[in-house]
Amino acid sequence: MEYLKALWGNVDLFTELDPWVKSLLTGLVLFLVCLLANMVTKMVILRLVHKAVEKSRASWDNQLMNRHVFTRLSHLVPGVLLYYGALSFDSPEFCGWLQRMAVAYMLFALAWSVHALLNAAQDIYRGLSFAASRPITGYVQTFQLLLWAATAVFAIASLLNRSPAGFLTGMGALSAVLMLVFKDSITGLVAGIQITANDMVRIGDWIEMPKYGADGDVIDITLHTVKVQNWDKTISTLPTHALIQDSFKNWRGMQESGGRRIKRSLMIDLQSVKFCEDDLLEKLKGIASLQPYLNQRLQEVAAWNEERKIDGRCPLNGRRLTNLGTFRAYVESYLKEHPAIHQEGLTFLVRQLAPSEKGVAIEIYVFVNDIRWVQYEAIQADIFDHLFAAITWFDLSLYQAPAGQDLRVAFSEK
Repeated sequence: MEYLKALWGNVDLFTELDPWVKSLLTGLVLFLVCLLANMVTKMVILRLVHKAVEKSRASWDNQLMNRHVFTRLSHLVPGVLLYYGALSFDSPEFCGWLQRMAVAYMLFALAWSVHALLNAAQDIYRGLSFAASRPITGYVQTFQLLLWAATAVFAIASLLNRSPAGFLTGMGALSAVLMLVFKDSITGLVAGIQITANDMVRIGDWIEMPKYGADGDVIDITLHTVKVQNWDKTISTLPTHALIQDSFKNWRGMQESGGRRIKRSLMIDLQSVKFCEDDLLEKLKGIASLQPYLNQRLQEVAAWNEERKIDGRCPLNGRRLTNLGTFRAYVESYLKEHPAIHQEGLTFLVRQLAPSEKGVAIEIYVFVNDIRWVQYEAIQADIFDHLFAAITWFDLSLYQAPAGQDLRVAFSEK
């Protein structure tokens, strides 16, 4: 009351005022003092802190400034003034109630500051080299949730002038309701722990989850959701626990290996498969990459047939080269000379699959040494463009389902 009496100057005039008027004036002055203290704190102290952060070479303090940690801490100053300024009121009941309000205010201001501090700590953590493989967003959000829950409990207990322990005991009947309310949070926390411990998903991983329409890069992992930016730039949001309960494909292994797989087949018309006659062999000997294969195989076949005195007048007697097998050897030699194909460490396979109603398939199973999507597609297209054009050189033809024009031509000829 002394500072109010000093402001009035006339003590008698102040003491003779109605108690409600004195309480109103005291409250108004206290409010102005708290407001002024908050403004001075932000204008003076925070400016000094900001200058100190700018001069500092460390980067972590910049994150504290960006998350407004110091700004939120400044709200503790009016709370402290309100707590002690409440003693100026004559009514003990009103003084106690105002002090409890000040305690609740300071608790929320402190929780608000710690919330920002945790966000700043997460920002600092993201700058570390191993942060992508060990995200902590779920843990931070869980701690923030517990922080606000504890703050609410202590603030309510303060306003009701009760012990927090007694207040929590009285809430025992609501435990089932609370478990139901926080069911998703608990499930998300458990899922986040399993994802991190097993290194199942990292930020930046390319995952596929058709059930949720997700096919793209993981951009955020939180307590409740995982955000995936699809290749069409749309965002798919899926529950965190879905990564534990459902199956998904993670392409990280492909990205880390440095190779992207080509698995595609050439469907050969079975009617074009035949033995290699001399004229065809002479034509194929003009292919430089195929010459070592032809020389070796022809020598082996000739030696085998001569050793067994095979009658060469019938092509079914003994061993002979086929245009399909020679083409398969050419595909393999062509890919081995291709600069964009991994030659060691990853699977390199050119194989013949079981024939079907669409012909016989020559499957190419190799890895491109450029995992970028656009470049990968260009390399794959160039390889098959060449093979489509080269296959006729071996007197082979590709299978193609008859189109409407083919049927019209066939019926018109009849």
